[in-house]
Amino acid sequence: MRGGTSKGPFFLESDLPADQQTRDKVLLSVMGSPDKRQIDGLGGAHPLSSKVGIVRRSQTPGVDLDFLFAQLQPDRDTVDTTPNCGNMLAAVVPFALECALVQAQGDTSTYRVLTLNTGMQCDVTVQTPPGARGRYVEYAGDTHVDGVPTSGAPVSINFLDTAGSVASGLLPTAAVKNVLQVPAQGDDPAFSLEVTCIDNGMPLVIFRATDVGRSGYESVAELNADVDLKNRIERLRIVAGHAMGLGDVTAKNYPKMTLVAPPRAGGAITTRSFIPHVCHDAIGVLAAVTVATACVLRGSVCEGLAVMPEGASKAVSVEHPTGEFSVELETDPGNPQKVTKAALLRTARLLMQGQAMVPAAVWAGHCAAVQGTT
Repeated sequence: MRGGTSKGPFFLESDLPADQQTRDKVLLSVMGSPDKRQIDGLGGAHPLSSKVGIVRRSQTPGVDLDFLFAQLQPDRDTVDTTPNCGNMLAAVVPFALECALVQAQGDTSTYRVLTLNTGMQCDVTVQTPPGARGRYVEYAGDTHVDGVPTSGAPVSINFLDTAGSVASGLLPTAAVKNVLQVPAQGDDPAFSLEVTCIDNGMPLVIFRATDVGRSGYESVAELNADVDLKNRIERLRIVAGHAMGLGDVTAKNYPKMTLVAPPRAGGAITTRSFIPHVCHDAIGVLAAVTVATACVLRGSVCEGLAVMPEGASKAVSVEHPTGEFSVELETDPGNPQKVTKAALLRTARLLMQGQAMVPAAVWAGHCAAVQGTT
């Protein structure tokens, strides 16, 4: 399924091995990792299309569905289930309806989803109009998401509690702004950089593009070819991981690294986001929520760059390389720095249904065909 600007196969938890080690081997085989082309699997040779969703009915009171997100990498043999993915989250309820895990409720259907990776809950609403064979998931519509070439039916996601999704809290360093000291490495000299370390759904390290000698308006291709900058950002990421209480993040997909600059297309702020080693063509759902949150915090690195609307309820337009991403934020009138609501619209689409074939050597003694929706 495509969810937002990401895509990948979705599975019922019951169709996968219960043993985590075997499950991960099966997922790697399905996706064709490690191989930068993923030629022997379903992966799309890019981190945004090397993702997996695993869904089950929830046993948690008040929750309908449990969602486990797995981030794979084309050229690595890793299956990371620690981060969130707000884009793939948009496809969870459509998948559950397609698989009859839940039933349509009316013209719209809202279900509460628990992301097992981080314990985050959200309410997801999809359109389920009547048809000749009963209610169905509507994928066609007029909602446009930058980074997706076609419009679709809106998928509304209302996040219930995103602060500290992976880190210890919204501001895991206990400060809205830090100066991180990055030690010398080989011939590369030491440097220091002013950053905001924040987690409102996704752990991010945000810093001004001008502070690393860039404009923040470079193309994705330019930034991916900028070896010196990528090396510098990775060194900063390692230091930031420790500062945020995340430990050694060398082999982890977080924190994501985000350059910010003043908006230039009528939005609130311009971003260039690394996930974490490749520049994102757009920006992740939860990364956009986290950047928007940083924009309302006095003293963050976004202060002086962001152009923010007035009022406790704000539509914050986060510009990215292929357009913009609007986040609806509400702040506490008595404490403008406290975000009380974060909501947004995505689209999703069922791309195919079928069986992913797994070599018997990977999952010995079991059927080599794994049911999935991709």
